[in-house]
Amino acid sequence: MVSPAEPPPLKPSPVSASVDFDAKGVQHGVLTLPWSRDDSAWGSVLIPITVIAGGPGPTALLVGGNHGDEYEGPIALYDLALALDPAEVTGRIILLPTLNAPAFAAGTRTSPIDGGNLNRAFPGRPDGTVTEKIADYVTRTLLPMADVVLDFHSGGKTLDFLPFCAAHILPDRPGAAEQEARAFELVEAFGAPYSVRMLEIDAEGMFDTTAEDMGKVFVTTELGGAGTARAETVEIARRGCRNLLIAAGVLNGTADPAPTRWLDMPDASCFVFSEEAGLIRFLVDLGAQVDTGQPVARIYPHGRTGQPPRDLRAGRSGRLVARHVPGLVKPGDCVAVVAAEIDS
Repeated sequence: MVSPAEPPPLKPSPVSASVDFDAKGVQHGVLTLPWSRDDSAWGSVLIPITVIAGGPGPTALLVGGNHGDEYEGPIALYDLALALDPAEVTGRIILLPTLNAPAFAAGTRTSPIDGGNLNRAFPGRPDGTVTEKIADYVTRTLLPMADVVLDFHSGGKTLDFLPFCAAHILPDRPGAAEQEARAFELVEAFGAPYSVRMLEIDAEGMFDTTAEDMGKVFVTTELGGAGTARAETVEIARRGCRNLLIAAGVLNGTADPAPTRWLDMPDASCFVFSEEAGLIRFLVDLGAQVDTGQPVARIYPHGRTGQPPRDLRAGRSGRLVARHVPGLVKPGDCVAVVAAEIDS
């Protein structure tokens, strides 16, 4: 019997960094990924990066722009790159305000180069698409350095969220209980108006899953959305980022946490989907309490008059934490998310 051949080793990453991850002080540079195209035969994708290192201590990897139409995280991280003094840092902070640089420049969720959704492309491939090459560099170069990861998200152009910070309920495996508990401690330290215990309905290919499988403490957010950033949600991101770094032991200073209300998203009953296209009318606003079976939105067929609308109902009791934007939906669109309130 012939034994199966070992898979070939992964090729080196084509991405290069203009910063020295081991040097102390502040460095602003770029990650360079070669990308040959019609308008630039020897062109590259450039991804901004800042490394701030003080004394010995843990490393925090802070990411914005994983999706290119989400803005609170990039604003907070561009500000942080300007404001931090290495003397404040007890360890190392790696900042990537616009990780998915092609999508961010286009203001789109996915990359205009290859259509890839970076947050579904992990762990990536060094010989894959541009999106897969970015994911591979994060997986094989940046994540091994990190002790704590904060990945900023908001609703982009198609969802609007109550501003919350979140961590995931992890599968039962050795060390997961401590990893999960530490993540929820940092969620509370972040100090968003809402804090969420989240179970993803589609975790395959996510940055989150890859980092957590490597044993990293992973925290994420959903801070507003609707294709823009509000003054309130930007300030939540800026303050929360500093609070988390202080709580993680990476930054000196005094935290300024705000009171938070805990919510739980334990299963698929939290999500309300539309099975048809139409004009959407919400029957409750963000933050409202709803009961199981209560209509939360109404879809009007807009091809002609005289056709009755269809109500979309909550699958569980709780608080409406997200809603679809803009005012037209397609079959399969998520139109609402409901989370249950918990004590802690």
